[in-house]
Amino acid sequence: MIEARHLRVLRAVAATGSFSAAARELGCTQPAVSQQMKALESSAGTPLLIRTGREMRLTQAGEALVRHASGILAGLTAAEEEIAAIAGLRAGRVRLVSFPSGSSTLVPTALAALRAEHPGTRVSLVEAEPPRSVEMLREGDCDVALAFRYEGAQAAEDWDDLVVRPLFADRLVGLVPEAHPLAGAGSVTIDAFADEPWIAGCPRCRRQLVEVCRGAGFAPRIDFATDDYPAVVGLVSAGLGVAVLPELAIESVRPKGARTVTVEPPVRREIVALTLPDLAQVPAVGATLDHLAKAATR
Repeated sequence: MIEARHLRVLRAVAATGSFSAAARELGCTQPAVSQQMKALESSAGTPLLIRTGREMRLTQAGEALVRHASGILAGLTAAEEEIAAIAGLRAGRVRLVSFPSGSSTLVPTALAALRAEHPGTRVSLVEAEPPRSVEMLREGDCDVALAFRYEGAQAAEDWDDLVVRPLFADRLVGLVPEAHPLAGAGSVTIDAFADEPWIAGCPRCRRQLVEVCRGAGFAPRIDFATDDYPAVVGLVSAGLGVAVLPELAIESVRPKGARTVTVEPPVRREIVALTLPDLAQVPAVGATLDHLAKAATR
């Protein structure tokens, strides 16, 4: 019989490429990983790994088992949580992953309300930008992912296999230094910044910026790029360039020395909460989704 703990070890070995790296990730010893892999291969009745010197790769059977492991482990987690709720423990655990501007705006409000209503529910939070956060959900490393995708983006993600809770549309706004000629403008078209140096954000936002500018007939000259929104604001405030940021990011940072302007035509990103179909039936996960939705209507 294949055991869940053995599947977790196999997935770690496949992700890291070695027993020693998997042991470090799982917080155990290399011999323990080796023993569990031997037990799993014995249960499967066929080799799952091919060892060639220091390298290790999956056999066809190993690839198939890894492909099914995430769904199996997610299903087990859902079963454990639902059984605990049915048994009347009034306890639950939710692993939430969020992008940074969501962590500082939506998440605190949602989790405070969740704790007040369900004090026995424990929520852990880690930060990751999509698509990595969505990968974590599919791999069974979180239960809820707060994510976003840009409307009309060429490389829009496919979420058909996930439960999608739409939260709101987050509009992008221009950010310019206070002394900029357009600082007092009510609204501008993005090509008004065609000759400006740009401060770009996260890789996904950077790609979207390039797409939007290309659609307006120019290629942005990106002088600086950073995943840190306060750093973007600081660089703009120092007069080093202009930027386009989501309103949610502006809300999370006080833009001292910079002014926001409305960009036309509007560019928006869709903010959503995602989970797996099995996990959506878990009461603690459902409550988390509900409170994220309420926080989005503030």
